[in-house]
Amino acid sequence: MSIDVQDRLIDAHIHAWTDDFEKYPLMPGFTREDLWRPHFTPADHQAYSGQLGKVRINLVQMTWYGLDHSYILDLIAAEPDRFVGTGMVPGVCDISLSSPGKNMVALAQKGIYAFRVRGGICRQAFGDVSRWLDYPTYDEMFEVGAEHNLALSFLMANQELPDLERMCSRFPDTPVILDHVCGCRIKEGVFPEEQIQNLCAMARHRRVMVKMGPLHALGDGNAPYLDLLPMIKRIVDSFGPERCMWESDSGGPVRMKEPQTDFPAAVALINEHADFLSDGDREYILYRTAEEFFFNR
Repeated sequence: MSIDVQDRLIDAHIHAWTDDFEKYPLMPGFTREDLWRPHFTPADHQAYSGQLGKVRINLVQMTWYGLDHSYILDLIAAEPDRFVGTGMVPGVCDISLSSPGKNMVALAQKGIYAFRVRGGICRQAFGDVSRWLDYPTYDEMFEVGAEHNLALSFLMANQELPDLERMCSRFPDTPVILDHVCGCRIKEGVFPEEQIQNLCAMARHRRVMVKMGPLHALGDGNAPYLDLLPMIKRIVDSFGPERCMWESDSGGPVRMKEPQTDFPAAVALINEHADFLSDGDREYILYRTAEEFFFNR
């Protein structure tokens, strides 16, 4: 069984930037040498995703643009039916800025509906690392997320989940997205049982969603990625397909070996090889979950 994803697929997570540094300058302190590659634009993505039609995309703000979202905002403004965004607002900062909640609302008016939060291990540590979300500004972000249906999208280590679980209990109406299956990896064929248990325990919170990918980086890295099927089954069984969304992480630091074949192979893993999924399940994972949150607002 499989479904027709032509012109329906949604890639829930790509990184995009341009080499037009005059129009879209890098944040001070970054140079061209810091970039993962000279550019990665939607056209670069289309070069290998285009065989599956016109793919809709969630554009994740690049670190080297800082808080200047001009590039992805211009892309969204030009094609709002194709692009949405995940932005960045400062949850903790030692300079005077407008509140993160106001920033979230302002950016949401322009098509950015999720906001990336880096876990305590993924950023400079401060405060009690076991309560890395214990700051008033994070409370504000959770409150605004619940009020305006804006997601907090977490790049975090699996062992940091307890503090996020605490916040999800306090703010049950806030949409939360766990990027990259929250760090679960099959390494040298060893199934990450403890990590999977930690991740799947988050399914008790009804508004927590999971990004499924990048499939080329979660296991042995060899297409068709069949070693990932037991992990995918556990996650889908726990969260339900309606809270799982596929992502390629295209443009990210871990490159596909052969993008023209690896990209469709990642889609095919869900669409053809995961025989424990129904056609309806595949629809949710490959486009409907992301469609309902990011596009059908």
